[in-house]
Amino acid sequence: MTDQLTQNQVNQTAWAACDTFRGVVDAGQYKDYILVMLFLKYISDLWNDHVENYRKQYGGDDARIRRRLERERFILPEGASFYDLYERRNEANIGELINIALEQIEDKNRAKLEGVFRNIDFNSEANLGRVKDRNRRLKNMLEDFAKPALDLRPSRVTEDIIGECYIYLISRFASDAGKKAGEFYTPAAISRLLAKLVAPVPGDTICDPACGSGSLLIRAAEEVGSDNFALYGQEVNGATWALARMNMFLHAKDAARIEWCDTLNSPALIEGDHLMKFDIVVANPPFSLDKWGAEHAGSDQYKRFWRGVPPKSKGDYAFITHMVEIARRQSGRVAVIVPHGVLFRGGNEGKIRQALIDENLLDAVVGLPANLFTTTGIPVAILVFDRSREQGGTNENRKEILFIDASREFTPSKTQNLMSDTQIQKVLDTYRTRAELDKYSHLATPEEIKENEYNLNIPRYVDTFEPEEEIDVAALQKEIDRIEGELAEVRGRMAGYLKELGVHVER
Repeated sequence: MTDQLTQNQVNQTAWAACDTFRGVVDAGQYKDYILVMLFLKYISDLWNDHVENYRKQYGGDDARIRRRLERERFILPEGASFYDLYERRNEANIGELINIALEQIEDKNRAKLEGVFRNIDFNSEANLGRVKDRNRRLKNMLEDFAKPALDLRPSRVTEDIIGECYIYLISRFASDAGKKAGEFYTPAAISRLLAKLVAPVPGDTICDPACGSGSLLIRAAEEVGSDNFALYGQEVNGATWALARMNMFLHAKDAARIEWCDTLNSPALIEGDHLMKFDIVVANPPFSLDKWGAEHAGSDQYKRFWRGVPPKSKGDYAFITHMVEIARRQSGRVAVIVPHGVLFRGGNEGKIRQALIDENLLDAVVGLPANLFTTTGIPVAILVFDRSREQGGTNENRKEILFIDASREFTPSKTQNLMSDTQIQKVLDTYRTRAELDKYSHLATPEEIKENEYNLNIPRYVDTFEPEEEIDVAALQKEIDRIEGELAEVRGRMAGYLKELGVHVER
């Protein structure tokens, strides 16, 4: 019998621990408490496991063991572990004690965890209730995480299981939080599709300028096939930024540089007075963001909006422009999720779209099914930009834009539609081979795009019309006459039977 825990065991036990807050605290808030506690439990178990292994090597020299551990990965201050808090779970100020422990951990690991816990307060009356109720809830949570099924020592679970549990919880919280979830989670299947479309390779730098909890960055890193990559992200929401930092740590990617900033108005990934450039740029930015900063875009110090300033009530092209500008010249690849309005709206958006197309940067437009996201039921699209198509790039002679209509490629589910691995692979195979498939994909020439006045609405290029079966009117009338004749005969027989029975029927 194995002592190893399965992914499902860890996932289900961690999700069950959420019952402490479910129905009391909004899902958008209680996710922070649960995920921070999972993080604390993991680093405590990781620390204890390493202590036990080194004790076998060094005997009882705890000071030497602690120095070795602190050099290797992180510092867990004395008295600040999950188990220290568990032993004190009945204390009247348990919320304050948890806050103090987290502050100590952050203080000792500033390079990796600075600011990560500043947005979470386990002593909050507003979120967790008055003292008696708050203490009871925190005690229950500590006891839930102390269960054997959440013994997260590396000898029992791998880092992959911990990281996947973290993403599993984030996805469940996103489902519970509904429309509030878009800021921190992109469905796993869509993250995989985006990551595979840009196909990062060893040595690549990968950036998500609207990274949420960081899951899309992690999926992109997995596509590399080695540890030879560098991750960068920016996130405007402080609590979500903290989730991303912890997510990176749990996936052993704590070298990732995740900045807390407003990407459009004050980007933090800069070198001197220039924006950093990346090999791969992916994002699921907020759709049609209002008040995104249009009033300052004209004087942007990084000159990102030279193609035009997007409307103040729709920031879609602000994010697209930023992403294209930070992609490495003549080689960078970009994939971004957008609402369909981006494909055809006019005004300044139309001018920006035309400029991007005339520069030969747009490589593909992929239409996805409706109801894939918890945040919206509308269908969305993926735009793929490839800077190797510009002059001097390896694909400068590629002029066509590939349109893929995958809007009918989904598996219905109770709350939202899903895309299976087979359906995702069909998109990828079509994109990689640039194949034209009937009612599914089309390679549009520059002339076609211009004829359509740079409107990228997918039905203009991929004809999915299903002709209705032709009706033979004469044959149909003949069939109606036959049925009416049979009906008259039946009525006549019925009248005869009723007459024999002495039943009078008025007509």
